[in-house]
Amino acid sequence: MPTPPTTPARISAVPLLMRVVCTLLAVTVVVVMVVTALVTHPSDELNPFDAADRVAIAGIGLFVGAGILLLGRPRVDADASGIRVRNLLGQRTLPWAAVRGVRFDRRAWVATLELANGDAMAMTALQAVDGERAATAVEGLRALLAADVAARPAPAHGPLLHE
Repeated sequence: MPTPPTTPARISAVPLLMRVVCTLLAVTVVVVMVVTALVTHPSDELNPFDAADRVAIAGIGLFVGAGILLLGRPRVDADASGIRVRNLLGQRTLPWAAVRGVRFDRRAWVATLELANGDAMAMTALQAVDGERAATAVEGLRALLAADVAARPAPAHGPLLHE
């Protein structure tokens, strides 16, 4: 007889592949822009860059690199008290009572939370390209949700008003 799945105490997930790609791309952009700034010398009329232009080129490289790193910002943290979802532009903390289900459809790019109010919220930290890591995190989230649902008291059912 199979053993019932254990409920994890805490789940944390980040988009691993996305973070690696963003880090490599950001480093490449910064290195290319800084090297361009260092190699560019105001030697003749064909190259009119002065020191301020070279600093600006390097600064733009740092700014663009930081922007690329922000793409790896998503994160999901969950425990018995609720779930915290940090996506690219926002962050939400929800109690498990506000969550109806955790979905990760076969053809979906990211996992989603089905909320009790009928809305759905994407969790960009759980991406299909992360494969088994994302699937394990989704199963952990489902176990935490099931444990919370089982611990909640059953709603009271009284007589109907029209009886």
